[in-house]
Amino acid sequence: RRSPAEEAAAFNARAPVGTRVRYWRGVRQGPPSGEGTVRHPATVMSDHASVWITGCVGSISLSHVEVVS
Repeated sequence: RRSPAEEAAAFNARAPVGTRVRYWRGVRQGPPSGEGTVRHPATVMSDHASVWITGCVGSISLSHVEVVS
């Protein structure tokens, strides 16, 4: 398993600021909570990697985000 820092670096390499993403506020199942664009690179928050998305208050854990292709 990768460290949170490695997860953030990998996400930032494939989804730079401006990339369109879907996100889930709770459990990642069913339809997403919304879509937006990455507005700040992913960083480590405590023990997990998170990213900031337009239209969201606060950050979203990377495990709850998927890049729109």
